[in-house]
Amino acid sequence: MTQKSAAVQAAGAALALGAVMLIITFVIHGAPEPRLSDMMAVIAAESLRWQLAHWFAAVGLSLFAMAGIILLGARTRLAESPFTVFAWGMFAIGALWTSSTAVAEATAVTHVAVAGDEAAFAAWWAFSEGRANGFAALALAVAVIAGEETRTAEKATPVWAAGVAAVAACGSFIGWVLNAWAGIGFGGPIWVASSILMCLWLLWLGTGLVRAETHHAANRRDAPSGA
Repeated sequence: MTQKSAAVQAAGAALALGAVMLIITFVIHGAPEPRLSDMMAVIAAESLRWQLAHWFAAVGLSLFAMAGIILLGARTRLAESPFTVFAWGMFAIGALWTSSTAVAEATAVTHVAVAGDEAAFAAWWAFSEGRANGFAALALAVAVIAGEETRTAEKATPVWAAGVAAVAACGSFIGWVLNAWAGIGFGGPIWVASSILMCLWLLWLGTGLVRAETHHAANRRDAPSGA
Protein backbone atom coordinates (compact mmCIF):
# COMPACT_ATOMS: atom_id res chain seq x y z
CA MET A 1 0.00 0.00 0.00
CA THR A 2 1.38 3.40 -0.99
CA GLN A 3 1.60 6.32 1.40
CA LYS A 4 -1.06 8.23 -0.59
CA SER A 5 -3.41 5.24 -0.51
CA ALA A 6 -2.98 4.90 3.25
CA ALA A 7 -3.65 8.62 3.69
CA VAL A 8 -6.86 8.46 1.64
CA GLN A 9 -8.06 5.44 3.63
CA ALA A 10 -7.32 7.19 6.93
CA ALA A 11 -9.03 10.38 5.77
CA GLY A 12 -12.04 8.44 4.50
CA ALA A 13 -12.39 6.61 7.81
CA ALA A 14 -12.13 9.88 9.76
CA LEU A 15 -14.68 11.51 7.46
CA ALA A 16 -17.15 8.62 7.82
CA LEU A 17 -16.79 8.36 11.60
CA GLY A 18 -17.03 12.12 11.99
CA ALA A 19 -20.21 12.16 9.91
CA VAL A 20 -21.77 9.48 12.13
CA MET A 21 -20.91 11.56 15.21
CA LEU A 22 -22.45 14.68 13.66
CA ILE A 23 -25.63 12.84 12.63
CA ILE A 24 -26.03 11.64 16.23
CA THR A 25 -25.40 15.20 17.36
CA PHE A 26 -28.14 16.68 15.20
CA VAL A 27 -30.65 14.01 16.21
CA ILE A 28 -29.97 14.69 19.92
CA HIS A 29 -29.52 18.45 19.54
CA GLY A 30 -32.64 19.38 17.63
CA ALA A 31 -33.36 22.85 16.28
CA PRO A 32 -31.93 25.73 18.37
CA GLU A 33 -34.16 28.43 19.83
CA PRO A 34 -33.62 31.88 18.28
CA ARG A 35 -34.26 33.74 21.57
CA LEU A 36 -31.45 33.70 24.14
CA SER A 37 -33.75 33.29 27.17
CA ASP A 38 -35.51 30.33 25.57
CA MET A 39 -32.18 28.71 24.70
CA MET A 40 -30.95 29.08 28.28
CA ALA A 41 -34.16 27.51 29.61
CA VAL A 42 -33.82 24.54 27.24
CA ILE A 43 -30.18 23.91 28.23
CA ALA A 44 -30.95 24.22 31.95
CA ALA A 45 -33.87 21.80 31.70
CA GLU A 46 -32.07 19.24 29.52
CA SER A 47 -28.44 19.70 30.45
CA LEU A 48 -27.43 16.04 30.00
CA ARG A 49 -28.86 15.91 26.47
CA TRP A 50 -27.09 19.16 25.63
CA GLN A 51 -23.75 17.92 26.95
CA LEU A 52 -23.99 14.60 25.12
CA ALA A 53 -24.88 16.31 21.84
CA HIS A 54 -21.92 18.66 22.04
CA TRP A 55 -19.36 16.07 23.12
CA PHE A 56 -20.40 14.01 20.09
CA ALA A 57 -20.07 17.18 18.01
CA ALA A 58 -16.59 17.95 19.39
CA VAL A 59 -15.33 14.49 18.45
CA GLY A 60 -17.02 14.49 15.04
CA LEU A 61 -15.75 17.94 14.09
CA SER A 62 -12.22 17.05 15.22
CA LEU A 63 -12.36 14.01 12.92
CA PHE A 64 -13.57 16.26 10.08
CA ALA A 65 -10.61 18.57 10.65
CA MET A 66 -8.26 15.58 10.65
CA ALA A 67 -9.72 14.30 7.36
CA GLY A 68 -9.33 17.68 5.69
CA ILE A 69 -5.73 18.07 6.81
CA ILE A 70 -4.78 14.54 5.69
CA LEU A 71 -6.40 14.95 2.26
CA LEU A 72 -4.64 18.26 1.69
CA GLY A 73 -1.28 16.89 2.80
CA ALA A 74 -1.57 13.76 0.67
CA ARG A 75 -2.37 15.76 -2.50
CA THR A 76 -5.15 13.38 -3.52
CA ARG A 77 -7.45 13.76 -6.54
CA LEU A 78 -10.01 15.30 -4.14
CA ALA A 79 -7.76 18.34 -3.74
CA GLU A 80 -6.29 18.91 -7.18
CA SER A 81 -7.91 22.15 -8.31
CA PRO A 82 -7.55 25.53 -6.55
CA PHE A 83 -11.27 25.38 -5.69
CA THR A 84 -11.06 22.01 -3.95
CA VAL A 85 -7.80 22.85 -2.18
CA PHE A 86 -9.44 26.02 -0.81
CA ALA A 87 -12.64 24.10 0.05
CA TRP A 88 -10.87 21.34 1.99
CA GLY A 89 -8.83 23.98 3.82
CA MET A 90 -12.02 25.83 4.73
CA PHE A 91 -13.62 22.53 5.71
CA ALA A 92 -10.80 21.81 8.18
CA ILE A 93 -10.69 25.34 9.62
CA GLY A 94 -14.49 25.51 9.90
CA ALA A 95 -14.51 22.20 11.75
CA LEU A 96 -11.78 23.38 14.15
CA TRP A 97 -13.61 26.64 14.85
CA THR A 98 -16.87 24.84 15.57
CA SER A 99 -15.27 22.12 17.70
CA SER A 100 -14.24 24.81 20.21
CA THR A 101 -17.89 25.88 20.35
CA ALA A 102 -18.96 22.30 21.02
CA VAL A 103 -16.54 21.98 23.96
CA ALA A 104 -17.64 25.36 25.38
CA GLU A 105 -21.32 24.42 25.13
CA ALA A 106 -20.75 21.01 26.72
CA THR A 107 -18.95 22.62 29.68
CA ALA A 108 -19.15 26.34 30.50
CA VAL A 109 -22.41 27.16 28.69
CA THR A 110 -24.23 24.25 30.31
CA HIS A 111 -22.82 25.08 33.74
CA VAL A 112 -23.93 28.72 33.75
CA ALA A 113 -27.34 27.80 32.28
CA VAL A 114 -27.99 25.31 35.08
CA ALA A 115 -26.75 27.87 37.64
CA GLY A 116 -29.17 30.45 36.24
CA ASP A 117 -26.44 33.05 35.72
CA GLU A 118 -27.93 35.08 32.86
CA ALA A 119 -24.99 37.49 32.48
CA ALA A 120 -22.41 34.71 32.31
CA PHE A 121 -24.65 32.73 29.96
CA ALA A 122 -24.96 35.69 27.60
CA ALA A 123 -21.17 36.12 27.53
CA TRP A 124 -20.40 32.45 26.94
CA TRP A 125 -23.19 32.17 24.38
CA ALA A 126 -21.76 35.12 22.43
CA PHE A 127 -18.36 33.39 22.36
CA SER A 128 -19.89 30.06 21.32
CA GLU A 129 -22.10 31.58 18.65
CA GLY A 130 -19.18 33.49 17.18
CA ARG A 131 -16.99 30.40 16.93
CA ALA A 132 -19.93 28.33 15.66
CA ASN A 133 -19.99 30.44 12.51
CA GLY A 134 -17.27 28.05 11.42
CA PHE A 135 -20.07 25.61 10.63
CA ALA A 136 -21.38 28.00 7.98
CA ALA A 137 -17.90 27.94 6.40
CA LEU A 138 -17.85 24.14 6.64
CA ALA A 139 -21.23 23.90 4.88
CA LEU A 140 -20.08 26.14 2.03
CA ALA A 141 -16.92 24.05 1.71
CA VAL A 142 -18.99 20.85 1.41
CA ALA A 143 -21.11 22.53 -1.28
CA VAL A 144 -17.95 23.13 -3.34
CA ILE A 145 -16.51 19.65 -2.64
CA ALA A 146 -19.77 17.92 -3.55
CA GLY A 147 -20.20 20.08 -6.63
CA GLU A 148 -16.71 19.17 -7.85
CA GLU A 149 -17.40 15.49 -7.12
CA THR A 150 -20.23 15.55 -9.68
CA ARG A 151 -17.71 16.53 -12.39
CA THR A 152 -14.73 14.25 -11.69
CA ALA A 153 -14.11 11.08 -13.68
CA GLU A 154 -13.22 8.99 -10.60
CA LYS A 155 -16.16 9.21 -8.19
CA ALA A 156 -16.59 7.86 -4.66
CA THR A 157 -20.37 8.50 -4.74
CA PRO A 158 -22.95 8.69 -7.56
CA VAL A 159 -23.42 12.01 -9.35
CA TRP A 160 -26.99 12.38 -8.06
CA ALA A 161 -25.86 11.88 -4.45
CA ALA A 162 -23.14 14.52 -4.75
CA GLY A 163 -25.65 16.89 -6.35
CA VAL A 164 -28.12 16.38 -3.51
CA ALA A 165 -25.29 16.93 -1.01
CA ALA A 166 -24.33 20.23 -2.67
CA VAL A 167 -27.93 21.44 -2.38
CA ALA A 168 -28.16 20.20 1.22
CA ALA A 169 -24.92 21.99 2.14
CA CYS A 170 -26.32 25.23 0.71
CA GLY A 171 -29.49 24.60 2.72
CA SER A 172 -27.42 24.12 5.87
CA PHE A 173 -25.70 27.46 5.26
CA ILE A 174 -29.01 29.24 4.58
CA GLY A 175 -30.61 27.69 7.67
CA TRP A 176 -27.67 28.84 9.79
CA VAL A 177 -27.87 32.38 8.43
CA LEU A 178 -31.63 32.58 9.03
CA ASN A 179 -31.45 31.22 12.58
CA ALA A 180 -28.14 32.49 13.95
CA TRP A 181 -27.76 35.78 12.10
CA ALA A 182 -31.32 36.85 11.33
CA GLY A 183 -33.02 35.30 14.39
CA ILE A 184 -35.72 33.66 12.27
CA GLY A 185 -37.07 30.57 14.00
CA PHE A 186 -37.74 28.31 11.00
CA GLY A 187 -34.08 28.58 10.02
CA GLY A 188 -33.24 26.14 12.84
CA PRO A 189 -35.16 23.14 11.44
CA ILE A 190 -33.82 23.91 7.94
CA TRP A 191 -30.27 23.90 9.32
CA VAL A 192 -30.73 20.62 11.22
CA ALA A 193 -32.45 18.71 8.39
CA SER A 194 -30.03 19.96 5.71
CA SER A 195 -27.00 19.25 7.88
CA ILE A 196 -28.13 15.66 8.52
CA LEU A 197 -28.51 15.13 4.76
CA MET A 198 -25.10 16.72 4.15
CA CYS A 199 -23.48 14.46 6.76
CA LEU A 200 -25.11 11.36 5.26
CA TRP A 201 -23.30 12.16 2.02
CA LEU A 202 -20.01 12.74 3.87
CA LEU A 203 -20.49 9.31 5.45
CA TRP A 204 -21.02 7.85 1.95
CA LEU A 205 -17.99 9.72 0.61
CA GLY A 206 -15.78 8.54 3.47
CA THR A 207 -16.76 4.88 3.15
CA GLY A 208 -16.47 5.14 -0.64
CA LEU A 209 -12.90 6.42 -0.36
CA VAL A 210 -11.96 3.57 1.97
CA ARG A 211 -13.51 0.95 -0.32
CA ALA A 212 -11.94 2.40 -3.47
CA GLU A 213 -8.45 2.56 -2.00
CA THR A 214 -8.76 -0.95 -0.55
CA HIS A 215 -9.74 -2.20 -4.01
CA HIS A 216 -6.87 -0.34 -5.69
CA ALA A 217 -4.39 -1.68 -3.13
CA ALA A 218 -5.62 -5.24 -3.73
CA ASN A 219 -5.25 -4.82 -7.49
CA ARG A 220 -1.72 -3.50 -7.13
CA ARG A 221 -0.83 -6.40 -4.84
CA ASP A 222 -2.26 -9.01 -7.22
CA ALA A 223 -0.74 -7.49 -10.37
CA PRO A 224 2.21 -9.50 -11.73
CA SER A 225 5.54 -7.76 -11.27
CA GLY A 226 7.75 -7.13 -14.28
CA ALA A 227 10.68 -9.44 -14.79
